[in-house]
Amino acid sequence: MKTAREVFNIEAEAIIQLGKQLDSNFDDAINNILSAKGRVVVCGMGKSGLIGKKIAATLASTGTPSFFMHPSEAFHGDLGMVTADDIFLAISNSGETEELLKLMPFLTDSGNYIIAMTGYLNSSLARIANSVLNISVEKEACPLQLAPTASTTATLAMGDALAVTLMKARDFQPEHFARFHPGGHLGRRLLALVKDEMLTQNLPLINASASFAELIHCISSGQLGLAIVTSEEGIGITTDGDIRRAFERFEKDVFELKAADLMTASPKTINANAKMNDAFMMMEQHQITALIVQEKGEVVGILKK
Repeated sequence: MKTAREVFNIEAEAIIQLGKQLDSNFDDAINNILSAKGRVVVCGMGKSGLIGKKIAATLASTGTPSFFMHPSEAFHGDLGMVTADDIFLAISNSGETEELLKLMPFLTDSGNYIIAMTGYLNSSLARIANSVLNISVEKEACPLQLAPTASTTATLAMGDALAVTLMKARDFQPEHFARFHPGGHLGRRLLALVKDEMLTQNLPLINASASFAELIHCISSGQLGLAIVTSEEGIGITTDGDIRRAFERFEKDVFELKAADLMTASPKTINANAKMNDAFMMMEQHQITALIVQEKGEVVGILKK
């Protein structure tokens, strides 16, 4: 446990130090990315490459077109994916990574703007780059000072700083994020409509005059944990929780009750064309897990959280 705390302290201090190392190079990098017509091409070897993949993914999902390029593959043909309009983000803590440096003549000849993330400001990479982001750390968390630990954490944090600054500059909103994540929970909330998600088949509808036994059968057969109770006055809802509480309260007399006796009148409803985000907010506000979907006063579906 003591060693773990030491690692946390070393890496936390490394990130704090990054803020003190920021200079005009960071602003220059941001401004050139914002004005670029192309993409951000992230490149790095080994552990820097693994961090670079995450940085590229974060940029791409937050409004800055980006992709990761392996430097060895780049030298053997993948440079064909790089256009003169692209920004090149080269990651190398030492600034002397051979595979990266071999790409520099092509990039400078093509006029690409080069951003270097390096821990050594006098390195070969730093001297070539247009902007240098200082990711130097006082020491690694590794006791042998060999395995990249604090330095990779610092690199990742610098990538996050770039992404978040660009997000704010672009006024990137949750709905924009959702468009890049349509299959995720946020995409479902912000892009989908209730009609896209609601259940419409075999709805558990039952008349208010139905017996207690019929009500239980309706809830069980519907497999949604509820029944929609209908009457001339409107609709109500009864859940399996209502059934359990009825048994505790009425005991054997529960079988004399009707569906109307157990329903909650005026349940929460929503329109089929409402956004899923509005539906989720309503369910969270009222601490419920289902909404009845209505159109023109008619029950057309059930939405489950």
